[in-house]
Amino acid sequence: MASRSKLVIKVTAGADAPERCSQAFTVASVAAASGTEVSLWLTGESAWFALPGRAAEFELPHAAPLPDLMAAVQASGRITLCAQCAARRGIEEKDVIEGVRIAGAQLFVSEIMPEGVQALVY
Repeated sequence: MASRSKLVIKVTAGADAPERCSQAFTVASVAAASGTEVSLWLTGESAWFALPGRAAEFELPHAAPLPDLMAAVQASGRITLCAQCAARRGIEEKDVIEGVRIAGAQLFVSEIMPEGVQALVY
């Protein structure tokens, strides 16, 4: 592989759809571990996982713990919280886990448009 591939994942689900949520985080962490550049976007109900301690409250039998999956993504990739989703939930920059940025649709579009980028939505 001549250049490092990039995967952008938007997760829209949280505790409201735990299997879909877990799949998104699992795919993101596996991709990051395999050397793929990963950008994980927290939108909708997954926005809550940008807050300290919230990922640890997530439970799904036979699934890796969410904090571990998030740490794997953060080790080599980036986690972004949707700006509108944050605003609707009263979440501000000062509230989020270190390393999580808040950004909007313009940045999301700029991440997914380049040649060779794969985007997934869960």
